[in-house]
Amino acid sequence: MPASSVLARRFTIVVVSLASLALCCGLAWWQWERFSSASGTFQNLGYVLQWPLFGLFPAFMFWRIRKLRRQAAEQEAGSGEDHADVPAPRPEARPEAAVSTPTATPGPAPARDGEPDDELAAYNRYLAELNARDQAR
Repeated sequence: MPASSVLARRFTIVVVSLASLALCCGLAWWQWERFSSASGTFQNLGYVLQWPLFGLFPAFMFWRIRKLRRQAAEQEAGSGEDHADVPAPRPEARPEAAVSTPTATPGPAPARDGEPDDELAAYNRYLAELNARDQAR
């Protein structure tokens, strides 16, 4: 990307961020005036505190995106290096007695294709009964 377009884009982002901050500070001032009036509520005071945060959000996002892009560029630059001269670490050898194998708890045995499943048959009968009741209505 040419340097002039990068500068123009950054300038535009800064202008939009500053305009957003100015607009939101103006809205915060308006809410402060509403809070100070006789009909003001604490909701207006809440908006007084929220509007400046909304105005700072575009600047925060610009900063955050730049930070993430810089980290991604550093990772890409770091992954391009040759690490062939450094051997991979070997796992520590453990005695076989110290290694524990997880034991599986036996669950209900699945029904075979040819064997009837009594519980499933009872459930299907119940569903058929419910369907028949709904159809009778």
